[in-house]
Amino acid sequence: MSITLGARSLARLEGVDPRLVRVVKRAAAIADPADDFTVLEGVRSRETMWEYWGNGRSADACKARGVPVQYARPDLAKVTWLTNPLMSNHRMQPGGGKAVDLAPFPIDWKNTARFDRLNALMEKAAALEGVDIRWGADWDQDGKPRERGESDSPHWELV
Repeated sequence: MSITLGARSLARLEGVDPRLVRVVKRAAAIADPADDFTVLEGVRSRETMWEYWGNGRSADACKARGVPVQYARPDLAKVTWLTNPLMSNHRMQPGGGKAVDLAPFPIDWKNTARFDRLNALMEKAAALEGVDIRWGADWDQDGKPRERGESDSPHWELV
C-alpha cells in the first residue's frame, strides 16, 4: 500500500537534502492509508528561524543573539532550544536542508501514538534507503520517546 504526497508536501521538500527526500518519499510509498502524513516544513528562511527563536524570548534575549527584536514573543511557548538561532538543521546548507517536519494527517497534535507510528514508518524507510536519521521525540536515540522532555514529535533530521 502507499499514500500520495500532495503538491504542497512535495513543494515543501524542495531544497531538502536528497537523502532525506528519498526517506520521506519511501515512507509514503510503504505507508498504509491509515498512516497518511503531510510535510509541514523543509528548508526555513532566515526570517522563519528568527520568528521561531523569538517565541518565548524577550527583546533583550533576541538582541543578544542577533535576532531582530520585533521577533521577540515572550508570551508564546518556546519552539526551539538552539543557542544560535540560525543553526537549525532546517537551514539551507551545502547539499540541502538536513531536517523535515512531518505530521500524521489529519493533524491531531495530542495524538502522540500517531506520531510514534509515523516514526516507525520513517525508521523503516530510512533503513531501506540506507540513511541514518534521528527523531525529535527521541534525540538520544534510545528508543524511549519523550522520556526526558524530548518533545519535537514532527521533526526528523539526518544524523
